[in-house]
Amino acid sequence: MTYDKTLARFGSYYHEFRRSHPGVAEDFHAAIEELLTDGGVTYDRVSTRLKEWSSLKAKARKKGPDGALLYPDPRRDIHDMIGVRITTYHSTEIPVALKVLRDSFVVHKSVDKAKETRISGGFGYGSHHLILEVDDTNEDLQDYVGMVFEVQVRTVLQHAWAEFEHDIRYKRSGIATGAADGTTGQLNPEVDRMFTLAAGLIELADQQFDQIAALKETGHPTDETVEITAETLPGVLAMLIGNRFPRPRSETYRFLEEILTVHGVTSVGALRELLDVTDIELLLKIMRYRFHPGQTRIIDDLLLKKFGQVHIDATAPKDAQPPQTKRRGQMKRKLEMMQQAHIAEQPSAISAERNTEKEQQS
Repeated sequence: MTYDKTLARFGSYYHEFRRSHPGVAEDFHAAIEELLTDGGVTYDRVSTRLKEWSSLKAKARKKGPDGALLYPDPRRDIHDMIGVRITTYHSTEIPVALKVLRDSFVVHKSVDKAKETRISGGFGYGSHHLILEVDDTNEDLQDYVGMVFEVQVRTVLQHAWAEFEHDIRYKRSGIATGAADGTTGQLNPEVDRMFTLAAGLIELADQQFDQIAALKETGHPTDETVEITAETLPGVLAMLIGNRFPRPRSETYRFLEEILTVHGVTSVGALRELLDVTDIELLLKIMRYRFHPGQTRIIDDLLLKKFGQVHIDATAPKDAQPPQTKRRGQMKRKLEMMQQAHIAEQPSAISAERNTEKEQQS
């Protein structure tokens, strides 16, 4: 009866949280995507969810082999009420994603499931799990300070494997029988053997993709007048700045092409001029990036440094809809920081307004 009361209190907390934060999944999705993009992580997708009460309640009731509750204080002990899953194209991107997350949140726990599987000499489930907490330094998640959530980071192949195994191996009737307490029953040995073989192939395929990513080289145009496009930007940037700043997702190069074109930066020569080493070092010193910026962040900030309010108005106009309105506020704060450090080449709108007021008063 005592635990029923505990569970009832947990249910009240859950339903109140859900009512007061109807956009929790979208908020975490937007915040995590922005962090990964700023960090130059090449990822496939980010998915987020708030666990349904039926699943949460079933988890809270689980017991161990000794009959003791696994989560005696469910509000404290269950960490995946809010869940985030990140999939990357190949495993070399996973450490980059993990660093971005560790630099952005308080880390409670970090578990490499793939490593655990390798140590045990088996094949199969591969994923990195993080238990993280939102602290007050995260501007985009201020409504969730103190919340603990779980993040799973996998490759696309690892994710496909996990989804297929969960559906076929554990959910389909006739393959495994489930015990009343929710634990998995006896597995069909032949199915188990086939899954092990398939898991070995998945691991081998992931390794091959890593090697392909390492060996892939893009042709580098050398003519300063060559026009830059979303398709040529990866190679041009590799030529101009090497691997100093992490590459973004492929589709982000379209955004880079757009913001560069707005200011007439349409050739290799013009881009080389923008990527001035001195300007880059100034940004790295002044902007206090939470983690090493990717290509997208450094180019966007160089354009802001050079063109100031013009860049803000061109890429995040006043009448824009979310998420552009959020971008506009962020860019204004960055421009003020550059102004205070005397590195901005154009005055901010705020400075211009203040100067106008002074002239009128005099």
